[in-house]
Amino acid sequence: MSQWIPLARVDECPPGKSLELVAGERIVALFNVGGTFYALDGVCPHQGGPLGKGSLCGAIVTCPWHGWQFDVTSGQHQLNPRIQQPRFETRVEGEWILVHLQ
Repeated sequence: MSQWIPLARVDECPPGKSLELVAGERIVALFNVGGTFYALDGVCPHQGGPLGKGSLCGAIVTCPWHGWQFDVTSGQHQLNPRIQQPRFETRVEGEWILVHLQ
């Protein structure tokens, strides 16, 4: 079932920052890149690190556990083209950021 879920208020995730949140039964990593919000599956595929707690430099997040890096706009791993982190659509309604879960 497809649904839009309120994830966080816009003011909770300022530009250049990220958050780790729960939406439905998923851990979601939310990122603000220059005022645009992106959401990825929050569990790093390497060993389950928390991507939402990683450091964000431009559009690249670095997992805090072992340094795996992903482009938050596409989910693409930065060294291995075969690794694609699942991403979710986001939209802003009023003061809320919503995420679309499939």
